[in-house]
Amino acid sequence: MPQTITEKILAAHSGRPEVHPGEFVSVRLDFMVANDITAPIASLEFEKIGVGEVFDRDRIALVADHYVPNKDMKSAEQCSIMRRFARAQKLAHYFDVGRMGVEHVLLPEQGLVVPGDCIIGADSHTCTYGALGAFAAGVGSTDFAAAMALGETWLRVPESVKFAFSGARRPWVTGKDLILYTIGRIGVDGALYQAMEFCGETIEGLPMSDRFTMCNMAIEAGGKSGIVAPDALTREYAAGRAQRPPVYYASDPDAAYAAVHEYDCRQIEPQVAFPHLPENARPISEVGEVTIDQAVIGSCTNGRLEDLRLAAQVLRGRRVHPDVRLIVIPATQEIYRQAMREGLIDIFLEAQGAVSTPTCGPCLGGYMGILAAGERAVATTNRNFVGRMGHPESEVYLANPAVAAASAVLGRLAGPEELGW
Repeated sequence: MPQTITEKILAAHSGRPEVHPGEFVSVRLDFMVANDITAPIASLEFEKIGVGEVFDRDRIALVADHYVPNKDMKSAEQCSIMRRFARAQKLAHYFDVGRMGVEHVLLPEQGLVVPGDCIIGADSHTCTYGALGAFAAGVGSTDFAAAMALGETWLRVPESVKFAFSGARRPWVTGKDLILYTIGRIGVDGALYQAMEFCGETIEGLPMSDRFTMCNMAIEAGGKSGIVAPDALTREYAAGRAQRPPVYYASDPDAAYAAVHEYDCRQIEPQVAFPHLPENARPISEVGEVTIDQAVIGSCTNGRLEDLRLAAQVLRGRRVHPDVRLIVIPATQEIYRQAMREGLIDIFLEAQGAVSTPTCGPCLGGYMGILAAGERAVATTNRNFVGRMGHPESEVYLANPAVAAASAVLGRLAGPEELGW
């Protein structure tokens, strides 16, 4: 029977020749990840199971990235619990301050997740790894605890939905804009518990960084996962990086999909998602006069080197509006170092922006950029729910790095073209 790429991966990991949407299967896991919010709960639940040791110390990563460097005593205690567990279990992949990064950027960078994998994470944006041609999904901390003991987990095989993008991208349109546009069309529950498969000539021309961004925000459409079939670009990314042999899957040409959506990228402008849902996407030409107080460039969605380059291109030789605070957060230590080598950090500092050590920080309203009542921020993050970045009466507008940078300069929502690009 013809199968989609998602169905093939799940079949291979459940020891079956094929699987069907709606079936419950138990799948073998290639890798798992949790952070300083979810890992402490998972570690305490794991101890209740009584097995003593995790199934494989080389296939679990714990990453301190949400509230680190610790912002207060509670976050310090969270990290302490996770740190003690990692040491007691002798986990090979524990990432602490100075060695960590935002988890969903760090793991692909380190080659810990590879094409063909079946991966779970105690974080909803684990779906990011689908950009590699892997099945990756978020789970709760208790399910994560059980998986640490068993090396497997159960799930319902999701239906697959195809999103086919054609046509050349317009200037300044990135993967962030394609996914915001998509969510704007189908809604935040438009792909509920479905595997969002991104394909088409436009996707084939997207760099890996943009593919990661699109898969990262599959959860914002309610998706169980996002995935891009691996190609030559995927193979190039994995070469010399993958710590396990990749396996490359592709959907059969006659595979069945629950739905097929086709988009002409020639019609898509840079997008801005208005409060308080990612589905409130508007083209940059229709945002109107919206002043901002803060701009945030970073996160697991858009904190990669390519994102920083894009923002620096817009900011070079300019200064941030006097009424705006610009916060730039490279997603990993290596990205930070490379940004320094390329002079990007100097550009941000000369623009009077603040550059942070890698952290999730303001994305979830943790720290490093909390908003007060009535304040507005444009951010390259993934969510703009009520109170997401601070006070319930604040507002978050989602955009790509170039739009965030241009908005920081002009003090209002704006695209780079308003600066003469």
